[in-house]
Amino acid sequence: MRALVSGGSSGIGASTCLRIAEAALARGVHPMIAVAGHEANSSQKEVVRSIESMGGTAIALAGDLGDPDVPGQLVETAVAEFGGLDALVANAGIANPGTICDVSLEDWDNMFSVNLRGPWLLAKASYPHLKQAHGAACFTSSMSGQLPHAGSGAYSPSKAALTMLAQTLALEWAADGIRVNVVSPGMTHTRMTEKMYADPQIKKAREDIIPLARIGEPKDIANVIEFLVSPLSGYVTGQDVCVDGGFSKSILSHIPGRPSSKS
Repeated sequence: MRALVSGGSSGIGASTCLRIAEAALARGVHPMIAVAGHEANSSQKEVVRSIESMGGTAIALAGDLGDPDVPGQLVETAVAEFGGLDALVANAGIANPGTICDVSLEDWDNMFSVNLRGPWLLAKASYPHLKQAHGAACFTSSMSGQLPHAGSGAYSPSKAALTMLAQTLALEWAADGIRVNVVSPGMTHTRMTEKMYADPQIKKAREDIIPLARIGEPKDIANVIEFLVSPLSGYVTGQDVCVDGGFSKSILSHIPGRPSSKS
């Protein structure tokens, strides 16, 4: 299993790198993982070391996906090292809260360059290699890309566009034997959210409105991503899987006076 994971240094991306390696080894396949991050750091090195300690192969790649030259370079390096590519996980993303009318042009463009253009360019560069391997791609969107999220600035629009990009690719690439799917995390413990969940009141309030009564962990998302790029999902393409503990389907239960599972 030869995979490139953007945003692979920490959080969901790091868990995904480890899960892909672990699952490949369980199937008797040698994992070769390109752990791509914004910059080289100790977390990225630890992910590489962990994969190698399992018996897999891993390389650390670095670059800003907001730079249009970087996505192609990442793919080129991974392919040169591994001899091809079986899976692309476009996971890297950024967030910058604010109301739509307060977002600056610079922030809007930066959000879309990283969250949408970067994954598009990764996909374009990966296409011939995924075609040769009859591989798969998975894009990390967000629950905020499925539902409007006031105050998220350009984040919700960029993630909604990312989902549509992936689903369009699923149709265009199906004839080439490439599957493309989307994972949309709900409320999840990551580096971007750790300050928020350090507040016990906010954490408890959020847990109270999630049917499974807990905040998601990176491994919860990684398990779904690994499934979607593995042979186990060989007949699955064009899907957007929301991994949110049931939250997005629970809205009617929050209407006062309606029966609910808690009544």
